Amino acid sequence: MTQTVPAASSDRAAPRLAVVMPCYNEQEALPATAARMSEYLDDMIARGVVDEDSALYFVDDGSRDGTWGAIADLTRTRPRVRGIKLTRNFGHQGAVLAGMFEAADAADVVVTIDADLQDDETCIEKMVAAYRSGAEIVYGVREDRTADTVFKRATAEGYYRILGWLGVNVVFNHADYRLMSRRAIDILGQYRETNLFLRGIVPLIGLNSQIVSYTRRERQAGVSKYPLKKMLALAWQGVTSFSVMPLRLVAALGAIMALASSAVGVWALGVRLLGTGAVPGWASTVIPMYFLGGIQLFFLGVLGEYLGKIYMEVKDRPRYLIDRRTWRDERVPEARDASPVRPETRF
Repeated sequence: MTQTVPAASSDRAAPRLAVVMPCYNEQEALPATAARMSEYLDDMIARGVVDEDSALYFVDDGSRDGTWGAIADLTRTRPRVRGIKLTRNFGHQGAVLAGMFEAADAADVVVTIDADLQDDETCIEKMVAAYRSGAEIVYGVREDRTADTVFKRATAEGYYRILGWLGVNVVFNHADYRLMSRRAIDILGQYRETNLFLRGIVPLIGLNSQIVSYTRRERQAGVSKYPLKKMLALAWQGVTSFSVMPLRLVAALGAIMALASSAVGVWALGVRLLGTGAVPGWASTVIPMYFLGGIQLFFLGVLGEYLGKIYMEVKDRPRYLIDRRTWRDERVPEARDASPVRPETRF
């Protein structure tokens, strides 16, 4: 599905670039991030890599610290910085989606990258080169994760392999560092899932895609906003949003347990009829009963998870709501979401 980035060509003009960075309690990291990204963007503009109308978009995902105030200050001192404030915390995926749809109105390509800059921002130039050579989507893939803990690295890579085994089409070791053309974002707007898992949705678009490899760095400031609980929630979201394999596994396990229970029943009947002198104890009754009861509750939990997702999708609630945009200096009272054609047409 992906291929190695070729040498840069000028088949397309230097694009208007929008870099979208979701932020949640990133007050400490923002000054350094804004300085580094502004300097890098100015350098790419000076060298003609991207158009002079390129910009940086910081999306405040309902932060509880001074993140929004820091973003507002940056917009007054750095002309290329723009801020988007969501009405509350919609989660990382919702913030990424909001930034992409908002930025696409004034850009040819949109790059999404986390505000902690653990992902190498200098790969953006390679992504733009891939776009100019014909790619509509360019994935940033981590080739070296030594900056992560052994536990996080092992579980993350294991998770990607499990997703592949379950039939979910994801790019191995790719998170949400990617470039998407405006055409690709318009198509993404046709995907109406409330349960967002962008690293599974984007490959479904099916346009020409390439990869850029990079080495992941350590966080420079603040603490990770993705603790184990959130990582597990996102992992489960990816599995249940893109694969029915758990349901099939439940059915298979149910059949196996039915056969095993039948075998135990035959054994118990044999003991009773043959009169071998064995006295049936509580174990032959209680253990199977509790075991099968636990299996049934597990099955109901898996089924309930899928039913819950159907419930959330049917309600069709907005995936994000915008409170403010700094470049318009106004509050935004209406709900905004993505429509099948252009994101701004749904209120």
